Amino acid sequence: MKASQMLISTLKEAPTEAKIDSHILLLRAGMIKNEVAGIYNYLPMGLRVLNKVKDIIKEEMDAAGAQEILCSAVQPKELWEESGRWFKYGPELMRLKDRHDREFCLGPTHEEVFTSLVRELVKSPKQLPINLYQIQTKYRDEFRPRFGLIRSREFIMKDAYSFDKDEAGLEKSYQNMYDTYSRIFTRFKLNFQPVLADTGNIGGNGSHQFMALADVGESTIIYCEDNHYAADQEKATTKLDGYKGKAEAPIEKVATPNHATIEELVEFLNDDAKNMAKTMVYHDFMNEKFILAMVRADREINEIKLVNESGSNENYLRLATDEEIASLGLVKGFIGPVNLNVKLDIYVDEELKDMNGFLVGANEKDFHLANVKYGRDFEGNVCDLRMATEGCMCPVCGKPLKSARGIEVGQVFKLQTKYSDAMKCTYVNEKGQNVPMVMGCYGIGVTRTLQSIVEQYHDEFGIKWPLNTAPFHAVVVPINAKDEAQTALANKIYEELKKNKVEVILDDRDERPGFKFKDWELIGIPYMIICGKKAGEDVVEFKVRATLEKTEKSSSEAISTVVDAVKNM
Repeated sequence: MKASQMLISTLKEAPTEAKIDSHILLLRAGMIKNEVAGIYNYLPMGLRVLNKVKDIIKEEMDAAGAQEILCSAVQPKELWEESGRWFKYGPELMRLKDRHDREFCLGPTHEEVFTSLVRELVKSPKQLPINLYQIQTKYRDEFRPRFGLIRSREFIMKDAYSFDKDEAGLEKSYQNMYDTYSRIFTRFKLNFQPVLADTGNIGGNGSHQFMALADVGESTIIYCEDNHYAADQEKATTKLDGYKGKAEAPIEKVATPNHATIEELVEFLNDDAKNMAKTMVYHDFMNEKFILAMVRADREINEIKLVNESGSNENYLRLATDEEIASLGLVKGFIGPVNLNVKLDIYVDEELKDMNGFLVGANEKDFHLANVKYGRDFEGNVCDLRMATEGCMCPVCGKPLKSARGIEVGQVFKLQTKYSDAMKCTYVNEKGQNVPMVMGCYGIGVTRTLQSIVEQYHDEFGIKWPLNTAPFHAVVVPINAKDEAQTALANKIYEELKKNKVEVILDDRDERPGFKFKDWELIGIPYMIICGKKAGEDVVEFKVRATLEKTEKSSSEAISTVVDAVKNM
């Protein structure tokens, strides 16, 4: 394609809403253009990349035995009521009504639709296992869309759903998709890490996320350097450190005037935060109740774990306000589990259970209770409630854990019968019984993956696309469009590359050479062939975008280098 006929919309400066490198570069390189917050249009260069990302995903999914279909993004309320998620999914669900007041949503995911399809079309065990997938636009009403395609309100996702006869079948399907995802992200040249993950709103009893490692990632990965363990921070657990605290003693009321925070208490009492408990009150809107959550004071509460333990939903659980705390007869900063005047569900981190005693609020202003012991002085639901952080002990080998940031590009779930039970998606077994199918769910954020590639492959000059996802493989640039020798050689190379199925641009624009070079470096075309003063000698300058290395080559050498690279990508 000739550059003079293309929509090339590069920018010198990025719009102010862009904060991270990959978002800035996608906008500056003219790959995308925002419509409103969290919604983007894909321009020609960006769409070419997007289609290549889709193609690689399709190739691997098809090779893994999955079958592609395409469902509507508009989903009826009735399906979501069957699964029980119409209310539980939360405010991210984009809801709408038609002219007859029938309620629908724009699909953020498609468990209900795929389950409905399969229960209608698959009845015999001979049709199982089956794995269906689609690549389609999804919608989530994000409270704060940010970072471009990383967290947007409209995005493209590949979602697949497997249906098996039993748990053993699900294990095979799950492993098949896990391996397939590993191949997909390897083909994208991503530095990625699979980690254990929470199942969130999707549900099920097991999940792994695939994280593209990046300092700007929204997720924290907790991992063992010896490869014994890796998990998303929301899911990560740690080995108990065995700390018992001080010797067991009777409860003692301690005056702590105007000292409500852990930091203030540590200084005032000249003590260690490990000898104290942090007690927080949460409002569970879904179950219309308040919850007391406790961890050792040198830890933080993992709210996702609290959601799972309490049977709530992350969209409906938040810290209680000062007014709500007061309405319960509690005193902010001095809350504790002993002698409560109100009945609350109490969740206690397992580290506190085995301690000899710890400091908690006395439920009285300016007072705390020392030497409080679980089981002797109060009861509660003991569980893993603490946030895993770097330095905590690996649950497998006990060595200190490390942390890193990552962008979630894919996730796989063992749904089991969560949806097939609720929606009566069954098959008839050899005894004539209706048996619920055992399901798995597998998602890849297609547009997230695209931006993750940019996040890992860029420099101060622009994007450095891997060859298999670049919008074009090569660009031929004559320095002087009015020089016959240069234009003749440029046209010859351009035509020869096209014959060899290389996606190539001829930059025939009447612009300064420096302007052209900066455009292609910003856009990230892997190979640039420059026809300059030595064109009459059949010599070109060959530039590799990934390394910025420049060498002189004959036109035939330049052509063969690109052709071979494309054949072997």
